[in-house]
Amino acid sequence: MPIPIVNSIASWFLKKRFHQIELFLKYPNEVQNELLLSLLDIAKDTEIGKQYDFASIKNYKTFAERIPIKNYDGWQDVIERSMKGETNLFWPTPIKWFAKSSGTTRAKSKFIPVSEDSLEDCHYAASKDLLCMYLNNNENSQLFTGKSLRLGGSKELSRQNGTAFGDLSAILIDNMPFWAEFSSTPSNKVSLMSDWEHKMQAIVNETINENVTSLAGVPSWMLVLLNNVLETTGKRNLHDVWPNLEVYFHGGVSFTPYKDQYKKILPKKDFRYYEIYNASEGFFAIQDQNDSNELLLMLDYGIFYEFIPMDIYATEAEQAIPLSNVKLNQNYAVIITTNAGLWRYKIGDTVKFTSLSPYRIKVSGRTKHFLNVFGEELIIENAEEALKKVCKRTKAEIVDYTAAPIFMEGREKGGHEWLIEFKTPPKDINYFIELFDNALKALNSDYEAKRYNNITLNKPKINIARKNLFYDWLKQNNKLGGQHKVPRLSNTRLYIDELIALNS
Repeated sequence: MPIPIVNSIASWFLKKRFHQIELFLKYPNEVQNELLLSLLDIAKDTEIGKQYDFASIKNYKTFAERIPIKNYDGWQDVIERSMKGETNLFWPTPIKWFAKSSGTTRAKSKFIPVSEDSLEDCHYAASKDLLCMYLNNNENSQLFTGKSLRLGGSKELSRQNGTAFGDLSAILIDNMPFWAEFSSTPSNKVSLMSDWEHKMQAIVNETINENVTSLAGVPSWMLVLLNNVLETTGKRNLHDVWPNLEVYFHGGVSFTPYKDQYKKILPKKDFRYYEIYNASEGFFAIQDQNDSNELLLMLDYGIFYEFIPMDIYATEAEQAIPLSNVKLNQNYAVIITTNAGLWRYKIGDTVKFTSLSPYRIKVSGRTKHFLNVFGEELIIENAEEALKKVCKRTKAEIVDYTAAPIFMEGREKGGHEWLIEFKTPPKDINYFIELFDNALKALNSDYEAKRYNNITLNKPKINIARKNLFYDWLKQNNKLGGQHKVPRLSNTRLYIDELIALNS
């Protein structure tokens, strides 16, 4: 099909969709309330629907009073029944797919239900909206003249009892319309390879001769792939490999530690970066403006949102609030109710609202991935901003990192121990530590108070990791691939002790 015709069809679709987006921009709380009542009505005859009498719930207040908030452990038993083929438990249509992700205290892995509704009205709808917003902001885009290089962590789906489970990317590829493969690279066959190391080279071999116009994937793994592309081709930068490459759609982990490394291999000033916020549980937010670090919360994907202020999270005072009650620049845990049958589910992420009209957010971290052993309440957002500033000042580059507490022993004060793998190490690590400590103080008043005169916390301890330490650790734990991430901040020493033992 000629490119002008493709562009015309895309433009028609995008204009049509913009009217729907404008509806939830103008009436966000009404759209969310209507969505909640619709979800309750659809699921009223399920086992969960009858247990909590969904049919009699007519407003948010009753919904919040009647249905408890749960994490995965609270849903695990009923999800396992669904995986064995039982139907009409928490959603009326049969759940055929379960997205496998990292585990919880009770289980090695989580299996998140993916319904046909969530597949079409959330995950696939979001992919179209992402293009919609990008093309609306970049009218001269030549995106459709080439292919999108997608990098997922997919392995083939495992099938049992009429259901299938695997990485979300494998589920998306498995259900993709046939024409979608023509606009993507690598082929489904290569995308679904299970051996990550062989798959990486296969992707390089298959994509270097394609006309790639966009990239899509997690920043950490995409960087590994792109460096392999440069190594294989011997080119100076990626524009020499793919002259028409114009945008990178990224998500999954913070882009902050990787930004400078991407700018080196993608030096064109007009190259675009677009961030997304998605997970196995759903697709939540999309960057809707060029050169922005805010994400538009998407309110019509079959997901009803609630939020718990982090200052009362996991306390007796814990209580969720609806979207209409959120405030700017406060840290919130995200609670979702979805068209895949998750009801008041804690996804484990935290966000801050940067705008209330429309509702725009920044992902600030994880409810479990923070350092707060001594009351310092250090979140990933603080750590990454501090590292970015110090790396710029010292001309250092970071590949990966993790941090954990040094617990108090006897009269010895506590502290934070960091393990950092540098691509370009600082010339003076002690100067780096001093700058980093001061940057954290400037960003976090609780940390600053605990560090004042070393009252509670000693200066950070930084260990330099050998090359490929984090890669080797992920491989050892069978976690190679685009969906897996290094845990950044932890209140236990579980990860860092394993990594230090491997750091020889």
